[in-house]
Amino acid sequence: MRVACLAFWFYDYTIQMANELARHADVLLLLPDYRSEEYVGNIDPEVKVHIFRYSQEHGRPGPSRYSMLRDIVAAIHDFGPDVVHFQVNNPMLCPLLPMLRKYPLVATFHDIEPHPGEDRLLDIGSLLYRLTLFVSRVLPDRIFVHGKALREILVENYHIPGEKVHIIPIGEHEVTPFKKFEQRGRDPDGLRVLFFGRIHRYKGLDYLIRAEPLITREVPDARIVIAGTGEDFSRYAEMVAGRDAFEVYNYRIPYEEGARLFQQASVVALPYLEASQSGVIPTAYGFKRPVVVTDVGSLPEVVEHGKTGYIVPPRDPEALACALVSLLKDPMACRRMGEQGYTKLKTDMAWPTIARSILAVYSELAPAQGRGKPPADEAFVETAPTARRER
Repeated sequence: MRVACLAFWFYDYTIQMANELARHADVLLLLPDYRSEEYVGNIDPEVKVHIFRYSQEHGRPGPSRYSMLRDIVAAIHDFGPDVVHFQVNNPMLCPLLPMLRKYPLVATFHDIEPHPGEDRLLDIGSLLYRLTLFVSRVLPDRIFVHGKALREILVENYHIPGEKVHIIPIGEHEVTPFKKFEQRGRDPDGLRVLFFGRIHRYKGLDYLIRAEPLITREVPDARIVIAGTGEDFSRYAEMVAGRDAFEVYNYRIPYEEGARLFQQASVVALPYLEASQSGVIPTAYGFKRPVVVTDVGSLPEVVEHGKTGYIVPPRDPEALACALVSLLKDPMACRRMGEQGYTKLKTDMAWPTIARSILAVYSELAPAQGRGKPPADEAFVETAPTARRER
């Protein structure tokens, strides 16, 4: 089996997928030169790599953009794949995918719809993103999503045939770069709740801020740590001004600092109002930290209520505070749930598990062409971890 893996972004995810697939198939990994140099050191020597030129000017019409597309197509043609697997996230896929239609195409959707607040009707970027999602739904032969709820949206809302859409866990792609900087034996630093990652309205940060008085009333020494950047932070800054319970790191967090923040945390909070999946959950599990998530999207599918964390309703600061307080008051429960989250990460969400599912789908598309080493377990089981939802 020969597999071409293409990404314009999601470097960590695509590299770890390619590394695992290379244990069973011949793999060509195509990455842009835009910031990918931060990640290429993590690529397995068994993976063939093609770096294509991509910069800000390639986002505009012009000869350089078409030169880039021709370079990608030529590299794939020279490799002669049985399957081309791409990550959905870039408008360049709109002209590129028709050029690759001679091959079986497989898409991985990390978000299947624009998030609230990120989709402006008359904004050209939003229109291009919607066009990218449309093309990426229609042209591929198979689609992967990170949860049962996301599959249902594609099938029911967008009328994608059910047999075309498969579920795989989100995996531990964001864990590895942080774990390089882990300090062995470092325990949580006091009683700290960590909110980590991109900051946008759909992430529900304002509900965590509203929950803070309820948390510190029960746990006076608790600290809420906000780490990340995104939209204008001023509205949140006004909400936390003068409140000593908050620590704010409003910038793109380097991996070394991120590792420290996860290790210092007692629990990681995801008070999202809407979601598909989140790489924050496997990262928390990687550092053996429990999570408190809202019951939106496919987040509950990777959280076992009462075992690896808690699931609470969205837009409910009281329920959010109650779950966080119960963990902050019980360090042994935090440790136990963190250990169970780590076990889940290394079994249900592990890359060997994911690769078996991916390879089984590839074999449906190119059974006669499969020439690589077979996976350790040929059985394909399409599963999404089921959460116990309690209010």
